[in-house]
Amino acid sequence: MKLKFWVIVCLTVLALFACGHKKKPSLSGEEPVTITDFIESFQPVDLPYQFADTSVNKKTKDSLLIGYKVFAQFVPEAVLEKIVGTGIKPKIYPMARVSVPGKENYLFVKALAGERKAVFLICFDKKSNFLAAIPVLQADTDPATKQFFSIDKRLTISKIISRRNADGTVSDGKDVYVLNEGAKSFMLIMTDALDEKNVELINPIDTFSRKNKFSGDYVKDKKNLVSVRDNKKAGRITFFVHFERNNGDCTGELKGEAGFTSPNTAIYRANGDPCVVQFNFTPASVRMTEVQGCGSHRGMNCIFEGTYFKKKEPKKPTRKSKK
Repeated sequence: MKLKFWVIVCLTVLALFACGHKKKPSLSGEEPVTITDFIESFQPVDLPYQFADTSVNKKTKDSLLIGYKVFAQFVPEAVLEKIVGTGIKPKIYPMARVSVPGKENYLFVKALAGERKAVFLICFDKKSNFLAAIPVLQADTDPATKQFFSIDKRLTISKIISRRNADGTVSDGKDVYVLNEGAKSFMLIMTDALDEKNVELINPIDTFSRKNKFSGDYVKDKKNLVSVRDNKKAGRITFFVHFERNNGDCTGELKGEAGFTSPNTAIYRANGDPCVVQFNFTPASVRMTEVQGCGSHRGMNCIFEGTYFKKKEPKKPTRKSKK
């Protein structure tokens, strides 16, 4: 009886162990795969996350290979075609996953097709539906250049290229993107051209309606902007702030909605964000004040503050009446 008892105990323990350690399905294309299997095959990483072009050249184990058929089941084929060309089926490897609780999953994928080597980012929404994709690094054969990628805790995406010039100097270029969930795309918000020193600041709400009396662009210079636009909700505005101080050593950026607490005062507050910013308007200016810590949106040694002056909008040409 004792022997029978211990046999039963051992079998029970083994069964429980097997249930708790379910074998993950292969992504090679030989087994059925769910979207959950696909997403969880990517190793989770913490933010900030970054890598260089040397990561693309490192050999990856073929045991991690994602079959093209499996990949195309969840990601439009056009995503790969833009990177490696039409009709080419590259080797696809999972690199890393950044998960935002209750929101998106950002997956980093390496694709190899002969001499073409690239890393791209694909994003799935909270319901695991494909949302958007963007190439973040494409290896080249130029020994004078180095490429880097980073995504910070604000989910701001930076693509950086550094080049050593013939005269010994170094030139840097940088493109910064954020996810625009409504448009289902990654939106370029700032670019610093490799061969130009001047930074071109791109206003992501520039095309929004500006019928509200306070809507418009308030500036100090080309690198310091408070942009205000109309909002569909009464008593609210949409805004975008970008500032640079101390020769670019300290920068800040914030995009969101603010609600009016008085005829000339609007305050930004958002669930899950400790940052509070107040905007005090006059017909010709806005004074911005950081009421509560916005450290996740700026550098450590500067805050959201200062007075910005409203730009005059160019007059629209008037139509000449026909006589």
